[in-house]
Amino acid sequence: MAATVSALLWVGVVLIGGCGAVARLMLDTAVVSRMGREFPYGTLVVNLTGALLLGLVTGLTLSHDRSLLVGTAAVGSYTTFSTWMFETQRLDEERQHVSAALNIVLSVGFGVAAAALGRWIGTHS
Repeated sequence: MAATVSALLWVGVVLIGGCGAVARLMLDTAVVSRMGREFPYGTLVVNLTGALLLGLVTGLTLSHDRSLLVGTAAVGSYTTFSTWMFETQRLDEERQHVSAALNIVLSVGFGVAAAALGRWIGTHS
């Protein structure tokens, strides 16, 4: 029985992870269409909302399986560390050093704050 549940859980991870990746693409595209591509606003919005969601999941203290499905599959596929690093490096290579530094500061500073807010909301729900 445990193997069946485990296989079902992994199917859930695959399906939910795919939905998270599609949600990331949709939100990034919407933000970029409004704000432009000079600064990676789309990735910033995606990662900040993902930090808020992951903080919320942590604050809710879900079961292990639910945490895996929501935190790892959904939020993990929704957020993107590699794109954030790539876009920051691109800004730096294009000699947009202030924008590169701003991307790091905003992402880390507001990301930690968003995660803390999400966790606070989750623990007070």
